[in-house]
Amino acid sequence: MEETVTSAISETVTTTEPVVNAVETIQEQVNKASSIFSEMAQYFTGLLPSLITAVIVLIIGILIAKIIARFTAKAMKKSNINIAARNFLVSLVRIILYVVVIIMSLSLLNVPMSSIITIFGAAGLAVSLALQNCLSNLCGGFIILFSKPFTAGDTIELDGVVGVVETISVLYTKIKTFDGKTVFIPNGKISDAKIINYTESPTRRIDLAFDISYSSDYEKARLIILDILENDPFVIDEPAPIVRMSMHKDSSVAVDTLVWVKNEDYNSVRYSIIENVKSAFDREGVEIPFSQLDVHIKN
Repeated sequence: MEETVTSAISETVTTTEPVVNAVETIQEQVNKASSIFSEMAQYFTGLLPSLITAVIVLIIGILIAKIIARFTAKAMKKSNINIAARNFLVSLVRIILYVVVIIMSLSLLNVPMSSIITIFGAAGLAVSLALQNCLSNLCGGFIILFSKPFTAGDTIELDGVVGVVETISVLYTKIKTFDGKTVFIPNGKISDAKIINYTESPTRRIDLAFDISYSSDYEKARLIILDILENDPFVIDEPAPIVRMSMHKDSSVAVDTLVWVKNEDYNSVRYSIIENVKSAFDREGVEIPFSQLDVHIKN
């Protein structure tokens, strides 16, 4: 009987051992988790003043950055800086101020400054490599906007394109050609290109060459051209027009005609002079020759 009771007790103990071990394991895990949460609570409790201070500095810093950017924009409106450059500079000032505020907030949280600088440096290098062409256009845009080789409304010749500048953005310059095309030229190319600005000066010279035959009276043709120029109200008297013989060609004599006009009158006066000279030459019997070859046969 005693053996039976002893056996039953030993079986009960053997059966409850895994349960006891499981309970102890669970208790250990609960203790560890409780310890971790307790340490985290202590850490955040110690960090809470710094965190609150950092958040306050961040909010106040952002407000101050916006105020400074607003005052910068108002100050630049009084200057002659192009609107595209003005907007970009205001945005750049705002971004720099935001970065400074973020660095100040992180430093209050005891984040190592060397790590922050390394992160910003790596990010800047990656962005510069990825946006190399854009940065080139950006720098070109700054050169154009501040050096002002041309402005919106100017007639320029650039990269084989002649037209009127419509807008100058930070990355591209928009040109409207005289045949109605819209051309966008990257500012990086413009900064390295040869630029001809036809409207930089208020006046512009028209260069024409009229051919007359060798049998025609040169002095008569010259006086006809001068009379046309004197009667044109859009031709400027100073500098005085120049009409001189410039070349002896194979089939004709070239008569150069150099006359100054206002920029806005250039095309209309040029066409008018060409048309009037042709009509006057026909009326006065001054021959405008076509290409010809005289052949002399000797016995």
